[in-house]
Amino acid sequence: MPAHMQSPVQFPGRVRCCAVASAFAAACLLAVAPLATAHAADLVVRYDQSQLLRLPRPVAEVIIGNPSIADVTVQGGNLLVVTGKTFGVTNIIALDADRNVIQDQRVVVDQDDRRTVAVYRGSLRSTYTCAPTCTPALVIGDDPKYFDDVTKAAQTKTGASAPAAATQAQE
Repeated sequence: MPAHMQSPVQFPGRVRCCAVASAFAAACLLAVAPLATAHAADLVVRYDQSQLLRLPRPVAEVIIGNPSIADVTVQGGNLLVVTGKTFGVTNIIALDADRNVIQDQRVVVDQDDRRTVAVYRGSLRSTYTCAPTCTPALVIGDDPKYFDDVTKAAQTKTGASAPAAATQAQE
């Protein structure tokens, strides 16, 4: 039989499913990539992490374009600590005592995907940080029930350690 008339190669259902899922994931990444693309002058901060920004002179005031995306604290006169709070793009404007602009910096908050695994159950996502053991992570956009459960567990853990820390401080 000629090659063009032979039956196509059959793959097991699992291989076909993985191939379709991989193609879908690649298409989603290509569709979203232009929205989160950082420019050369952008300060890229990872979600739930901090980045240092050193300014050329002391700062008197800091303005954050969208405080729900990033938070800034001043350490010393000219060192800023920028913390990524949720995914997105915002800016930080640093002013000196005479209200002159020292720096107007665009900030891109993205996720460090190297140690992160997302599990999808239909349209519901649960995120885990795997370094090296996988543990639940609080990531904006996860399944609301999963997110609430992880939040409660984290609060319980923090609450349980607070009395011990207070007791040690008093000793």
